[in-house]
Amino acid sequence: MRLGSNKSMNVEILHQPDSAIAKVTLAAGEELVAEAGSMIAMSGFVNVSTTLRQGKGGGILGGLKRMVAGESLFLSVFRSPSAGGEVFVAPKLLGDILLYQMVGNGLVVQATSYLASESNVDIELGFQGFKSLFSGESIFWLDISGYGSVILSSFGGIYEIDVNGEYIVDTGNIVAFEKSLTFDITKASSSWIGSFLGGEGLVCRFKGQGKVYCQTHNPTAFGQLVGSQLPAR
Repeated sequence: MRLGSNKSMNVEILHQPDSAIAKVTLAAGEELVAEAGSMIAMSGFVNVSTTLRQGKGGGILGGLKRMVAGESLFLSVFRSPSAGGEVFVAPKLLGDILLYQMVGNGLVVQATSYLASESNVDIELGFQGFKSLFSGESIFWLDISGYGSVILSSFGGIYEIDVNGEYIVDTGNIVAFEKSLTFDITKASSSWIGSFLGGEGLVCRFKGQGKVYCQTHNPTAFGQLVGSQLPAR
């Protein structure tokens, strides 16, 4: 399990890595912002409200962007009037959870991997670094900044790569990466035909120093595999 530091929100990750759930214990007046529908259980005295606003990507426009990206139009805000309020949140798919501490640095997150965060964390929807349409991959990303805890989820296990120079990751397996890295979207092999026939498709070539967080399974590829086995209507 991973625990938040004394200066951050109290977050405990349980049942890793395949069925992870986050237990958040709130201080008096502390707020947790989470994707709507991610709450599993909570203390009876915790107050819940719904909002369209979240950081710089807020308001109705921000909500519509989330909806187009496959996310909920709404966000849930949990606030504890007294110390000790508990909130359990979990992702929709089986997988792991990562607790990341924002300290003024920038983090780019796949939209479907965002689970929850402290209220001091700012989220801009639609990271402009990904302008091209990935072949079958999600094109919606979050640009996260500010200070505090961010809770991210993955499909399958989650692991980090310390990039020091250059590293290549399949686009469908990226959960998040630090903005200290630069990147290019390119083909996996020397030719486009070879890349797609080999099943690799597009990859992200990272350069510089920073961390990349990956998931062991590709949700799009999994959906295509399962869908192909279902009987036709």
